[in-house]
Amino acid sequence: MDQVKIGKFIAEKRKEKNYTQMQLAELLGVSNRAVSKWETGKAMPDSSIMLALCDVLKIGVADLLSGELVQKEQYIQDSEKRLLEMARRKEEAEKRLLLAEIFIGALTILFWFSSIAVAAYLPVPTWAQITCIVVGLVVFFAGATFALAIEQKTGYYECRKCGHRHVPTYKSVFFAMHVNRTRYLKCPNCGKRSWSKKVVGDK
Repeated sequence: MDQVKIGKFIAEKRKEKNYTQMQLAELLGVSNRAVSKWETGKAMPDSSIMLALCDVLKIGVADLLSGELVQKEQYIQDSEKRLLEMARRKEEAEKRLLLAEIFIGALTILFWFSSIAVAAYLPVPTWAQITCIVVGLVVFFAGATFALAIEQKTGYYECRKCGHRHVPTYKSVFFAMHVNRTRYLKCPNCGKRSWSKKVVGDK
């Protein structure tokens, strides 16, 4: 956002309504110093005051944030672009989470096997061997639980019978047979079980 442009726009619309900075400030319940800061681009109106400001100046929020009167068609196009950008960022974030799941899973398995190897091949007392194995198991189950939670909450599972996308419960994911990220789940839409594939993106 261009604060200077927005400030000039606020000043322009204020003058069109024949308000002084003091009068506008009184209408909004702020100081005239705050209005001066907006108009010089040194600050932005708080989100709590934006709707009231737009109402007084008879402009839309999109106009205010753009620093100019926005055509309806342009506003729709800009909104669509923002929604697409949000969807793209969400998808990228989910992909990063799934990569983190792989990393966590690999790390916990490596730690588990390492603890077993230490207990089996190093000349350490029995209590140390048991401790090593127990710690390895605790880390393994904690890591596996966390990784599975990431998989369950990230993206959706798509039913092969009806194509419905859904987020299953953690319990159903935990007990479901699986091959990689494809799990044998019951679809809440058609009620049938199928090998549901993990899908990243919009539902």
